[in-house]
Amino acid sequence: MLGIIGALDIEVNGIIEKMSDKKQRTVGLLNFTSGTIDGTECVIAKCGVGKVNAAVCTQTMILEYSPDRIINTGIAGGTSDKTHIGSIVIADRVVQHDFDTTVLGDEIGTLFHPDNTSIKYIPCDHGIIRELEAVCTKLGDIDFTVGTIATGDRFMAGIEERQSLNNTFGAIAAEMEGGSIGQVCYLNRIPFCILRSISDDSTSDEGAEVEYAAFSKSAAEKAIRIISTFISLHQ
Repeated sequence: MLGIIGALDIEVNGIIEKMSDKKQRTVGLLNFTSGTIDGTECVIAKCGVGKVNAAVCTQTMILEYSPDRIINTGIAGGTSDKTHIGSIVIADRVVQHDFDTTVLGDEIGTLFHPDNTSIKYIPCDHGIIRELEAVCTKLGDIDFTVGTIATGDRFMAGIEERQSLNNTFGAIAAEMEGGSIGQVCYLNRIPFCILRSISDDSTSDEGAEVEYAAFSKSAAEKAIRIISTFISLHQ
């Protein structure tokens, strides 16, 4: 079963609409929709914005549905001159830019796990990455880049802040859920990947919040198109 998680209605509703044999289940405040899309068993959830919401949703999905892989989809802000409004970003690794124990001598972004291991960049599944790249290539009109996505509980609006994420982490996009979804999948040994469509970038004279309002819907629709094609090729 494929698990799909987005933070917002506009990021998941278009995929849910394509689903057959839908079954709804509510756990706490989380709503899960399971069924099939072109013969592929899927479970889809809107987690809500932010790292804690995303982590709770991911762990609940794993415990309740046992997906064999999870994809986080939606929109993101560009943090590189490689990514512009409408570009697609496929993560090859994720980092939580706001996890900071540098005062103790650690590198910023380093995470600490219950088995006493630590990791800064959580790798995405190479197989899913290749499959998403193939879908973007097949569609033909998709500008996509593979790289690091940075996650934090803050909407990064300023050009300087976004450039700092690129300089510090090599991030080409920033959002508020993928890093925590990746951490939960890493802890549970579930293959995962993140695909995001850029709704606001780091070079425009417009404020990021203005671009977000103007382009978030169309950006989300582009991500949905790619994910839907990805699913249809895996019957």
